[in-house]
Amino acid sequence: MAMRKALQLARERARETGATTAEYAVCTGAAVGFGGLLFKMLTSGPGQQFLSTVWDHLSSMLPF
Repeated sequence: MAMRKALQLARERARETGATTAEYAVCTGAAVGFGGLLFKMLTSGPGQQFLSTVWDHLSSMLPF
């Protein structure tokens, strides 16, 4: 009985081999896509204006 349970557990683990790698691949792909979108937005005209406005407000709050 214990041997049967051990074999069943081994089969279940074998089916999930590579699942973690696939999950990492999907998350990496999503992060790259989001990074590309963010880069494109922040390098556009309105994005540059937004960054400039944020920087001006932050620098005006600094004590020096």
